[in-house]
Amino acid sequence: MRYGVTFPYFEARDLAELSHEAEESGWDGVFVWDAIWGFDVWVALGAAAMRTERVRLGPMLTPPSRRRPWKLASEVATLDRLSNGRVILSVGLGAPEVGFDKVGEETDRKVRAQLLDESLEIITGLWSGKPFSYSGQHYQIQDVTFDPPPIQTPRVPIWVAAGWPREKSMQRAVKYEGVLPLKINPEGGHAPFNTDGTHGNMNPDDIRAMREYVEQRREQGTPYDIVMEGETPGDDAEKARAIIQPYQEAGCTWWLENVWQTPWEQGGVEGIRARIRQGPPRDD
Repeated sequence: MRYGVTFPYFEARDLAELSHEAEESGWDGVFVWDAIWGFDVWVALGAAAMRTERVRLGPMLTPPSRRRPWKLASEVATLDRLSNGRVILSVGLGAPEVGFDKVGEETDRKVRAQLLDESLEIITGLWSGKPFSYSGQHYQIQDVTFDPPPIQTPRVPIWVAAGWPREKSMQRAVKYEGVLPLKINPEGGHAPFNTDGTHGNMNPDDIRAMREYVEQRREQGTPYDIVMEGETPGDDAEKARAIIQPYQEAGCTWWLENVWQTPWEQGGVEGIRARIRQGPPRDD
């Protein structure tokens, strides 16, 4: 199990320093919210890359539907080279209620899914570094050779948000390197958070079923991440392990410590700094 921390919007300088402290405190990854306006995740992650040497870096998450895929491919590749190959690209449909309509972004779920699929095909095609063309419903590219490509090969790992047990959503996620699972209720909506603070009402049995689904559809032995988000008490190791261990045993490979409430409840930057310094909820 690897352990990351998810940061909300802060000044890029603060995020760089907090990322450095996360690395010093034993965390394995630093992930940052992708805002629609007022905060640029790629500038902030670039600053974090210059203050760290080991932790993985990425957005949590970015909706390709509101980005040009060739621009996103360039941002990720640049960050990957700047960080010496430490980027993870997390993608999904996004949450339109956070302001998509205010700036004219696409809000229709079906169209956003189409844009996501086409964007991922374009991004991975460009990263090959070979002449690439694409003709889709929404995007067209003619004979482009992307240079320089990312450092990581065969490509930067891509984690895809997917609704469980929706077949089409899971088919998309299985094509790439990991999944950010979100349980869908029988009515088709997102299930609420669990009482233990974990995301999307995914219980360990759901994770086991998802792991089996993935293993049946991927080449045997190829690594695949199942990423769980939640909150653990930094001052109570036993309680933290009680939250995480069932998910680890079920097949999760990453735990992302959410600080969604921390800025308001624990004093902003200093509250987050205090939690980071407590370190990840490892059992070793």
